[in-house]
Amino acid sequence: FRFEQLLKYQQRYGFSHRDALRLFHNAPATPEHQTLYNWVTHGWQSLPDAPPSDALSQLWWYEWVKLHPDQACHAITQGGLTHEMVAPVAQMTQQAWQKLFEKMPIRALLRNLGSLTEIGVLGPRRRKNLERVAQVLVNRQHLRRGRIHPIDVLKALKTYESGGRLGRSKKTWRPVGKILNILEQALALSFEIAEPTGKTFLHALDISGSMNYYTVGSIGLSCCEIATTMALATAKAETKGYIRGFSTEFKNLGITANDSFVSAIRKASDQNFGGTDASVAYQWAIRKRVNIDVFCFWTDSESWSGNQHPSQALKTYRQRVNSKAQAIYVTLAPYQLTLVDPQDPLSWDFGGFDPSVPRAIQAIATGEFQGDR
Repeated sequence: FRFEQLLKYQQRYGFSHRDALRLFHNAPATPEHQTLYNWVTHGWQSLPDAPPSDALSQLWWYEWVKLHPDQACHAITQGGLTHEMVAPVAQMTQQAWQKLFEKMPIRALLRNLGSLTEIGVLGPRRRKNLERVAQVLVNRQHLRRGRIHPIDVLKALKTYESGGRLGRSKKTWRPVGKILNILEQALALSFEIAEPTGKTFLHALDISGSMNYYTVGSIGLSCCEIATTMALATAKAETKGYIRGFSTEFKNLGITANDSFVSAIRKASDQNFGGTDASVAYQWAIRKRVNIDVFCFWTDSESWSGNQHPSQALKTYRQRVNSKAQAIYVTLAPYQLTLVDPQDPLSWDFGGFDPSVPRAIQAIATGEFQGDR
């Protein structure tokens, strides 16, 4: 019986769990569910002297610390509260953050390295804490269990390195060199644990010069960094695949599974030329009779050059080479136009980017994703 999400994220964009329950009229499955739903819709009128059940213990401690905000450490220890639960309602001292840090899971740790540094939990002289950061982040098992994609680590590295200039946080900190080294190691390791899909990908990277200049604000990465990271992660995970650059030509960038992030970025950045014509990828695959399961395009703008729309070229490719080929277009700086035929159930369009996109692409490739485009 777990309901951490109800405590962690009580509302988003003006909608709350109370709104959801009132819309869907969920019937409580157990007395604990009834108590929980009552709390969601009406709050807890008065706090019992002790948790009403083991299942509701975390909820009780959450309400308790709201009444005793100076006792955050005690509530964290006894109630297993996470930072999303306790930080908005309690007095967050260095000691409270230390308690959270000691059991913080990998994804939360990546997001909070800056906050932990600002408050002093992490620092050049906090050797034991730095050792724990390394034990969590430079660990194949933790990275795999946390489903950490290289994009997640790269975002954390860029954000932490900025000292607070990137991201939505208003906090500032002086980056610790040891943590930067750990994140660089974790980034390299994260490429090695990516889960294969068994599909043959062709990653087509827009190599116009603007790819280096446009930044996706939500994660603080340039379009070139995102596209190259995604392509390199696939190259290291899959036994077969292709990485090419497109403009008005289609060019081998020389990026392979043996590349590091730094060398791959250099290769992608040194090839800027021409206009933007995504259809050249299909024309190349048709001419070479290359069997591709998933075409994945990365661009900061729309395909405006060439004599053939990409959807028309894809139709020809399916007729001549692989009738089941899927196409995924990720427009990192989205405009109003689209490269997708809206009637094509095997084509997908992403406008913008966040860390959930890699998992969505993998689900599409493996057929796990069954929703509407």
